[in-house]
Amino acid sequence: MPTSRTAAHQVVVLAVATALVGGVFVLPKGILKPKEGKAELNKDAARTANRDGGGSATNGSKTDASAGPTSPEAATAGVAGQAVGTPGAAPHTTATKEQRQQLNGWLGQLPKVQNVKIRAELLQQLARGYEVVQRFDSAGYYYEQLAALQPGVQATERAADAYFQAFSFASSDERVKMLGGKARTLYTQVLKQQPDNLDVKTNLGMTYMASENPVQGITLLREVLAADPRNEKALYNMGVLAVQSNQFDKALLRFQELVKVNPKNVNAQFYLGVTAARTGANDQARAAFKAAKSLSADPALAASVDEELAKLK
Repeated sequence: MPTSRTAAHQVVVLAVATALVGGVFVLPKGILKPKEGKAELNKDAARTANRDGGGSATNGSKTDASAGPTSPEAATAGVAGQAVGTPGAAPHTTATKEQRQQLNGWLGQLPKVQNVKIRAELLQQLARGYEVVQRFDSAGYYYEQLAALQPGVQATERAADAYFQAFSFASSDERVKMLGGKARTLYTQVLKQQPDNLDVKTNLGMTYMASENPVQGITLLREVLAADPRNEKALYNMGVLAVQSNQFDKALLRFQELVKVNPKNVNAQFYLGVTAARTGANDQARAAFKAAKSLSADPALAASVDEELAKLK
């Protein structure tokens, strides 16, 4: 899964690029500010990163008014042609009227198509179409159907990645667990065939953090780092999990290593600053915060860095 599609938990989100999740479940797409609790994070995530809508016919996601059509049964949903910004549309909706009409057209065709090749092409169009409008659970639903029609490890991983993306932006504990479970099931299937797929193992580990067995998630991340000590995703996630549990000394080591691997990783520099400050290494914290600010023109990041630097004086 591309590292540009990922995010975090139990601390407040600063929307640096898109936002973080209702769980520290992915690689950086935003900057976390350790301090506040899960309730605050979920509120902010719901406001800034609520991109996981979908109809009940997919996997139990938000109402059609938020998500648009998501299955053949929803093809005639009243909101399907609703333009962004109209009453009843969620503020994060990105689908244009034309995109919704196109999705409706494909949804209307699907029940009529029996030819396997044509049906596969239609399922792929639907999945990609939902990815474009950032309805990742709906994309996962159709990629999963495509994988059932044309089985293969790549098809299964693609469906898992889409569910993981929805999981990463989920705004409630219920949806985090549900979407994480969907991704976890599919990633487990992939790992049976590709046990050395470290990206899949990392994502699988993060889904376990939202399950009844978070220890398994830590175990998987440690396995990734044992195989590849320079793995950015695993280092980042282990660092943030250490921050989450107030183990700032351990988190500092993770972010120090991550900055060595990739000094241009904005999130790593910011977290290095946070953890250095929490452990009393103020000079290192200042340098890391300034490095993070120099790597991004985002005003939210700049404001956060300035706030953290002011605390060091």
